[in-house]
Formats: sequence, structure tokens, C-alpha cells
Amino acid sequence: MTAAAHRLPVRGEGRRPARVRPYSLTGGRTRFGHVLLVETFVAALEAPLARKVLTDGGPGARGLMPEMRAIVEICRRMRTVAEISALLKMPLGVVRVLLSDLADQGKIRVYGTGHGTGQPDRALLERVLSGLRRL
Repeated sequence: MTAAAHRLPVRGEGRRPARVRPYSLTGGRTRFGHVLLVETFVAALEAPLARKVLTDGGPGARGLMPEMRAIVEICRRMRTVAEISALLKMPLGVVRVLLSDLADQGKIRVYGTGHGTGQPDRALLERVLSGLRRL
């Protein structure tokens, strides 16, 4: 496959600015049913073949918006909510709602942040700092 075949959709790329507001992607919803902090990890659950059907727009993708398919594609590797938002250039609130919908549909799994004691995990903070330095 070519690099263009693996390219993720980016909202508004090569077009005039969209007149549709980002919250319209969520039907105006701003609440989500899962704990989705910026550092929460998520990953796709589909097997590679099923994932290919989802991202290629096949029958398994019916009812999924392009943004949701892009999220599933991005989540081939475990990602944080913040990474997904940045990679798709979408508002964090919109991404949280879409991730919650995908988790409810069984397309992705939401993982904990790695700290339950109320103290942030040092390894997580070091990864975040490393990522910020690379920017």
C-alpha cells in the first residue's frame, strides 16, 4: 500500500474552513460516560482484519463517522486522549465524547492512567516531559 493509503483524515485539510462546529460531531453532547483524563490510555480492540474493514470504510464501518474511524486507526497503538486530540487536530472535549462512544460500542478499550494512589506515576510524567521536549 502507498503512504497515501495509510494517511489519516484531517478535518478541513485542503478545504475552506468548515462551517460545521466541532460540537456538531457529538450531536451537541459534552458529557461522556468514561473516565477520560488527558493522560488516560486507549487502544483499539479489533483484530487486524476487522480493523482494516473499519478504517477502509467497509461494512463494519457503517454508522461510524470518518473521525471515529480515524480514532480507531490511531489507536492501533496505545495512545493517550491528549495524543489523539493533537494528532487529529480536534478539540479535546469532542475527542472525549467520541472515545466514550467508541468504548460503548466495543471498538476501543479505556485503560487506567497507571496511578490509583492520588499521586501521579513518575514514569508517566517523564514520558509526558520527554514528549513535550520533542515538540
